[in-house]
Amino acid sequence: MALTLKPENIVQLVFFVRGEKVMFDADLAKLYGVSTKALNQAFRRNNQRFPSDFAFQLSTAEYDNLKSQIVASSAEGTNLRSQIVTSSLHGGRRRPPFAFTEQGVAMLSSVLRSARAVEVNIAIMRTFVQLRRLMDTNRDLARKIEALEKKYDEHFAEVFAAIKELVAPPAPPRKQIGFHP
Repeated sequence: MALTLKPENIVQLVFFVRGEKVMFDADLAKLYGVSTKALNQAFRRNNQRFPSDFAFQLSTAEYDNLKSQIVASSAEGTNLRSQIVTSSLHGGRRRPPFAFTEQGVAMLSSVLRSARAVEVNIAIMRTFVQLRRLMDTNRDLARKIEALEKKYDEHFAEVFAAIKELVAPPAPPRKQIGFHP
């Protein structure tokens, strides 16, 4: 069964691995409406089209770490669910999944050559663009907040100095020089 191609459905399938936003083979297969085996066969048959910055296989340690994160976050009540932790007829995956970067996902649609692949590719590309915009917006917001903090820190330093003067105990009276009646 293929997933609905809405950004909110797709964004849940994007993970950060090795500093890259990636999607996993089983999730992509579900989106494309093919089996994971068929997707991986198409990938392997055309592996010259997928350099290491387009697709890579997770190490066993990365896979185990990712599984534990997904299970933990699912237990905390989020809807994050991935094919990574679901079982197959053989009791689960036998090998770590392949991870596809944005460019790898684009290349997959040309390898799979179906109307659904084109449709899915367009939806995924739009989702990646939205994620990129969101991350840029967050960076801009963080810079603006930092600038405001610096600006107001300077202003508050002046206010705090004035408050300290007001709160400081009065200076002892000075002796007056000269004639006193």
